[in-house]
Amino acid sequence: MTESITVYLFQEEGYIPNNFELPLLVYKNVLHGDIETTFHQNNWKNSWHGGIFNFHHYHSTVHEAVGIEAGQAVLKMGGENGVELEVKQGDLLVIPAGTGHKYLDGSSDFQVVGAYPNGADYDLKKANSEDFSQAISEIKQVPLPEFDPVYKNDGPVFDYWKK
Repeated sequence: MTESITVYLFQEEGYIPNNFELPLLVYKNVLHGDIETTFHQNNWKNSWHGGIFNFHHYHSTVHEAVGIEAGQAVLKMGGENGVELEVKQGDLLVIPAGTGHKYLDGSSDFQVVGAYPNGADYDLKKANSEDFSQAISEIKQVPLPEFDPVYKNDGPVFDYWKK
């Protein structure tokens, strides 16, 4: 693997729990060709194509792989005091359960593909007290993925995600 991996670990922020144990992983320029097929070959399924919501949200019951299919964007990760990430076609975000994310700005052709380990269903939680209290216990129950979304039995997921 010659790509650049950047790791971000966020603390709880307001009503965004983030993930105390697992960092956000950003793989730069690793996706070439059909992203959905790559994800499916590595057992990240229940995929979708589209954009990213322009409000802070997170998933409390599942981890998420987001591949940048086209264009470029600036995303806010980890809540209002988190980091702004510039992403472009070919980049991959592996977002642990509970980690807040939001679209800030980008090109008109910005498009992503999302997928989940073992094709798990995802939930959508917003930054509010009602979602937050339930999410804390759910996040702790989310199992580690069996495979890296790009490298299957090897890869950064196994280097950085341990419980």
